[in-house]
Amino acid sequence: MSATSVTLGEEIMLLSLDDESGEAKDRMSAGWGVASGTLLELVLAGRVTVENGLLQVADPSPTGTPLLDGRLEMITEWAGALPRADGGATGPKAKDWLLKDQGKAVEATVRSLLGRGLVREHKHRVLGLFPVRRYPEADGAVERELRERLTAVVLEGERPDDRTTGLVALLDAAELHRIAFPDLSRKELAERVKPRMAELAEGHRVGDSLREAIRSMRAAMAAVTAATAATTIAAAI
Repeated sequence: MSATSVTLGEEIMLLSLDDESGEAKDRMSAGWGVASGTLLELVLAGRVTVENGLLQVADPSPTGTPLLDGRLEMITEWAGALPRADGGATGPKAKDWLLKDQGKAVEATVRSLLGRGLVREHKHRVLGLFPVRRYPEADGAVERELRERLTAVVLEGERPDDRTTGLVALLDAAELHRIAFPDLSRKELAERVKPRMAELAEGHRVGDSLREAIRSMRAAMAAVTAATAATTIAAAI
């Protein structure tokens, strides 16, 4: 399997799953990253646009990738059912889609990884009562290539392609620096990884439309993260 056949959402999911135990690390942040990665993949495929925080379907035709086509169908149906303000001048917000889709996108992405043979499913019960599923690594070739690519771009200064720029931008926005580079110290992450990923996230070397999509996606992720944190705090009071 070529690395390019794996979507951005699947790449973030692979990075977040522990190879041995199959448990997801940084579960909430990784979930936003997975949902955002799938949406950005649809932008790269020319099926949707994300500009000024608004999400629009540009081309509802299938991409040929089941994971993406499933999300595209859902976005098309969801966006079409929403009432439009200002006589249709504004469209649905990307952050609202992420809030709606985050959990389902993770489930769909895990199923896709299972179908590709990249992870395997392990079922067990906690205390003999509560069913738990974990997804340890089955084929590590794709993740190894992914980590090598991130190392080359972030640590060695290699110029990224558009997809890798998008991936780095989403990892940075979700603060998933640790899952991208688990072997580096906190100091190395702070001094080497975060500044470089933030620089790449600006997308200076990509086209205007992709740069705008990346910025809008990062803003949407910041908004949903803040909203989730506020809800969690309110529930705890």
